[in-house]
Amino acid sequence: MKTRRLGTSGTKVSAISLGSWLTYGNAVEQERSDACVRTAFEGGINFFDTADIYNRGEAEKALSKALAPFKRSDYVLASKAFWPMSDGVNDRGLSRKHLMEACHASLKRLGTDYLDLYQCHRFDPETPVEEVVRAMEDLIRQGKILYWGTSVWSAAQIEAACGEAERWRAYRPISNQPRYNILHREIEADIMPTSWRRGMGQIVYCPLAQGLLTGKYRGGAIPPGSRAADDANNSFLRPHLTERNLAIADQVAERARELGHTPAQLSLAWILRREEVSSAIIGATRPEQIEENLGAVDIELDDETIALIERWTGADAPEDF
Repeated sequence: MKTRRLGTSGTKVSAISLGSWLTYGNAVEQERSDACVRTAFEGGINFFDTADIYNRGEAEKALSKALAPFKRSDYVLASKAFWPMSDGVNDRGLSRKHLMEACHASLKRLGTDYLDLYQCHRFDPETPVEEVVRAMEDLIRQGKILYWGTSVWSAAQIEAACGEAERWRAYRPISNQPRYNILHREIEADIMPTSWRRGMGQIVYCPLAQGLLTGKYRGGAIPPGSRAADDANNSFLRPHLTERNLAIADQVAERARELGHTPAQLSLAWILRREEVSSAIIGATRPEQIEENLGAVDIELDDETIALIERWTGADAPEDF
């Protein structure tokens, strides 16, 4: 496994990381969650990502159990806060009160004394950025978190946070967690360059577009047992099953076949070619999926393949492809 710096920090994270959205503590039982985490760890993944909102804390609990056999200093653990965890008026957002209380609750569920990375799961328009920055600074000085980051923040919001950190001589955010994959490239325009200038790495989620780029939906077919066929967990995926996306996914799968890779490996390698990316978060319900994805780390894409994907998905790509 290759490692990369978390932004400009000295901490190294695996180029591929393991997430827990819609999987652990939810659709995947604990025994299989344990097997997936063990396979990831043994394969060199040292970065594990979760959030308090994932199945209302159950993902954090499941991940804690799965990580229990491993030495705490051997892995990098990240969680997030923002979304409502109850009907309480203050049990949401990025206020100092909520960040402090949410952090304590996550630490308890995860069974650890500290988080390596604590992320603002969305931007909070009701809380001054100064309050967020200074709350994160206090959590760092208390030793409860080592770094903080953002998730799905705009370039302007990231710039504002870094500006406030400079103003107060506080720790700035070290990472941003956006969606990024062959089908969704919005962050390339301004979020990536702004973050790069500010020393923040991208920890990208949905690198395989929730399975669309794995080749399982060839020709638009929805196989039994797939996420798209699971009405309990497909609400985020269904809107993206468009004719354009399915056509691009088929092209990616065919190019991967020509190169001797799987579609997932090609899609991950396309992301990892970007130096702005610190890590790509994969989701897995079976250990063999992790083993397959790990094969992407050593793939160096040729110029022709990069040009093809640019033609299919770049700014000049036809809208009705």
